[in-house]
Amino acid sequence: VRPGERIALDAVVLTGQTSVDQAPVTGESLPVDKLPGDAVFAGTINQTGSIECRVSAAASQSTLARIIHAVEQAQGSRAPTQGFVDRFAAVYTPAVFVLALAVALAGPWLFGWTALTAVYKALVLLVIACPCALVISTPVTIVSGLAAAARRGILIKGGVHLEQARRLKAIALDKTGTLTVGKPRLVDWQALTTRLSAAQIEHIAAAIAAHSDHPVARAIAAGLVPNHVDAQSFVALSGRGIEAEIDGQRYVLGNHRLIEERGQCSAEIEAALHGHEQAGRTVSVLADAHGAIALFAVADTLKPSSAAAVRALQTLGITPVMLTGDNQATAEAVGHAAGLTDIRGNLLPQDKLEAISALQRQYGPTAMTGDGINDAPALAQADLGIAMGAAGTDIAMETADVVIMNDELERIAQTVQLSRRTHAVLWQNIALALGIKAVFLALAIFDNASMWMAVFADMGASLLVVFNGLRLLRGPREAHASSS
Repeated sequence: VRPGERIALDAVVLTGQTSVDQAPVTGESLPVDKLPGDAVFAGTINQTGSIECRVSAAASQSTLARIIHAVEQAQGSRAPTQGFVDRFAAVYTPAVFVLALAVALAGPWLFGWTALTAVYKALVLLVIACPCALVISTPVTIVSGLAAAARRGILIKGGVHLEQARRLKAIALDKTGTLTVGKPRLVDWQALTTRLSAAQIEHIAAAIAAHSDHPVARAIAAGLVPNHVDAQSFVALSGRGIEAEIDGQRYVLGNHRLIEERGQCSAEIEAALHGHEQAGRTVSVLADAHGAIALFAVADTLKPSSAAAVRALQTLGITPVMLTGDNQATAEAVGHAAGLTDIRGNLLPQDKLEAISALQRQYGPTAMTGDGINDAPALAQADLGIAMGAAGTDIAMETADVVIMNDELERIAQTVQLSRRTHAVLWQNIALALGIKAVFLALAIFDNASMWMAVFADMGASLLVVFNGLRLLRGPREAHASSS
């Protein structure tokens, strides 16, 4: 498998060293170093070195195949939802027809009406009781809610999912690309010696990092000042770092293992590395022949809106939980910064699916939010699957019930609020439709309603529910421009 190629099947590395982007399968935000004997997964991307692997599972049994199978099973377990209005109308319509028939036939006998009067009253009754407003109330309200969501950059795949959002009691959040930006950034660096000035250290590190395609090196180069130093004799140290010559001096920029191999590690460096690693950061150390010079901490940073989005969900009475394939230390660092307390790391796709099932048993209706292939089984299992659309994979968006097109996490809370508002307007419309008809039905039976009043009751109620449903379209439309 050459650098840049996608690994086709689950396998074990036989020869070579490389780093592999496992984010599509495990959700880890940074590439994982692979040595002989390490396992690699189908669907992941080889980054830096050529490797020779022995296939460990047939295509039908690969990690990717198991993910697809889990999605199919989770989707097949869903039961169809039948609306209240459909069930009510199935009883209401024949009941009204029977009542009108009874008025026409029994009116002359019970009340002494003429046959013409009895038939007229029956017709008035039928016009008044026509279920148009009742039947219209649901689709008008739902379509208005869906349109209002689309204006905010939220694509909801049907009214059933819009209604489901209001019932949520818990929501599982993926880390990489959902709570975080999804790309590593240089978040901190510190000098370990006074032999060089801060400006010199920055220039040297930027010059060396600029020669590497590794995501960590690219993040370091992007986070430092533009350099005017020329690095020569560049050498990639597979799985450990990079080496280059600047002004006749050899420098290395590499991981903890490289510094230990060079015998340049110290208690001070160990303590600094441990602190950064506990915070979920990947650390690279710059060193020369005389010792370590500086260390650079890279991490996938929290989105600016994530903490506010988590608070908004908690305010709505929804319990947020983090489910991620990244390591527990990184997960806790990001989760605590976002305001989460239930943080679960080191989860494979099947583990996420099982975690969703456990949350459903513990809390009730549960949503899952993610963007990767590894999130697809959990998205399918959840009562409401929510995919991040801008950075999401095709499988995640296809599996999800809701797609957030601009990846803004606060849109989830807005979806819940819109669902609750839609539900309230829906029941307002049902009450309006039935209330108006109940009043005019009583007037018709007791000889106080005419045909024009019946027409008014029918058409008036229909117009009222339409106008009331369209109220959902009012609201912030700032997301419409960005999503379009």
